[in-house]
Amino acid sequence: MVTRRSGRPLAGFAGTPQPIFVPPPERQPLAARMRPRSLDEVVGHEQLIGERGAIRRAVEMGRLGSILLWGPPGSGKTSLARVLADGIGADVVTISAVMSGVAEIRAVVAEARE
Repeated sequence: MVTRRSGRPLAGFAGTPQPIFVPPPERQPLAARMRPRSLDEVVGHEQLIGERGAIRRAVEMGRLGSILLWGPPGSGKTSLARVLADGIGADVVTISAVMSGVAEIRAVVAEARE
């Protein structure tokens, strides 16, 4: 099932929504506990997210445009996306390119347009 960060299922997906259980922080995997929660906790790319960086300024103004994040697994793409979304108060929709089909992606795009 494709869900928003809030745990609410996206409209138009088949199946009965199941509640999402989020374990308390002390029971989460180490990677989840170590994930940065603000731009200040993200390491690297000072020219973009440092005090005078373009991305940081855009987040502070609440006007972040489209960004493509590319890199190997485990390099922090999803973590950075979540930090940026939190910074502007946006929803995060997590989908798997392997597990999701065209219909799910179209539904996510349609809901984002609304």
